[in-house]
Amino acid sequence: MAHDHGHSHGSHAPDGGPHPGPHSPGHHGHDHADIDWAGMAPLLEAEAEVFSPLYTEALTWLARDVRDPGLIVDAGSGPGVVSCLLADAFPGARVVAVDGAEPLLERARARAARLGAADRFGTLAGELPAVLDELEYPADLLWASRSLHHLGDQRAGLAAFGERLAPGGTLAILEGGLPARFLPRDIGMGRPGLQARLNVLEEERFAEMRASLPGTVAETEDWPELLNAAGLKHTGSRSFLLDLPAPASDPVRAYLAVFLGRLREAQGDRLDAGDRAVLDRLLDPADEASLHRRPDVFLLAAHTVHTAVRPA
Repeated sequence: MAHDHGHSHGSHAPDGGPHPGPHSPGHHGHDHADIDWAGMAPLLEAEAEVFSPLYTEALTWLARDVRDPGLIVDAGSGPGVVSCLLADAFPGARVVAVDGAEPLLERARARAARLGAADRFGTLAGELPAVLDELEYPADLLWASRSLHHLGDQRAGLAAFGERLAPGGTLAILEGGLPARFLPRDIGMGRPGLQARLNVLEEERFAEMRASLPGTVAETEDWPELLNAAGLKHTGSRSFLLDLPAPASDPVRAYLAVFLGRLREAQGDRLDAGDRAVLDRLLDPADEASLHRRPDVFLLAAHTVHTAVRPA
C-alpha cells in the first residue's frame, strides 16, 4: 500500500489508495503536492506496522551480507516505520529517511525519538532521485521500498541510486511479489473470486499511475537485469511472506477496511453491481459479514527484495 501506493508495505497511496498488492506504495519521488500527507500519515504508518514482520525478516536477511554499514539511506521512507526498523537492525549505522513529503518526515523523526534512535537518525526532504545529491557522503546501504516505481524512468532512477553508494555498498529494492489475499475465494455472498477481480483493478490502477508519470518509460521489469545495466552487480533476490492467519487482529481489519474503502471509491465503478454490493457489505461495520466482524479475514502477502552491490 504504499506509495503507488498500494505498500507501505509501507508506503503511500496517493494514486488511488493503498494496496496490499505487489505495487504498494513505498514512498515516492514525484511531486504529490495535492496530497494531504499529514492526513495520510496514520494510514501509511498503520500499513507499515502491519507489514513489519515481513520487513524485519527482509532486513535480517540483508544484515547477513551488509556488515557494519556507516550510512543507511531509506529512499522513499514515508513516515519512517521501516527507517526505524533499519536503525534497529543495524545499531551502529546512521539512518537518513528521504521523502518528498515533509509531514511524513516529521512523523519519522518523532518515531525515531520514541525508539531512542534520534541521535543517529536524520531526514532529507525532496524529490527522488535528485535530492540524494544532498547527502553528505555515500551510502553503504540504500533501501528503496516501492519508491522506484514512482519514478518515470526507472532505469535512470536505479543508476542515480547506484551513484550514491560507496564502493562496495549495497542497493536493496523492494519491488514485485504477489498480490495480497485477505478473504477466502468464496465468502458466502456474491460471485466467488471477488479478490481476483479486485487484483485486476489494482493492476489497471498501477498501469495508469505509471503512464501518468512525467517522462515515463516503458520497461521490462527484470530487476536483476536492470540492476546490472545500472553498473551494479546483482547479488540476490528473495521473497518474504507476511502470514497473518484468521481471525485477523483489529489493526489488520482496520487497515484492510481503509484499503478496500479507498479502492471502492477510486475503482468501484469498474466493477459490476453485484461486486459493488458485496464491497458495500464488507465495508459496513454493522454487517456481520463485514471485514470488521467476519471470522475468516486473514492477510497473506509476499514482497520481493532484490540486492546489488556497487563494484569496489
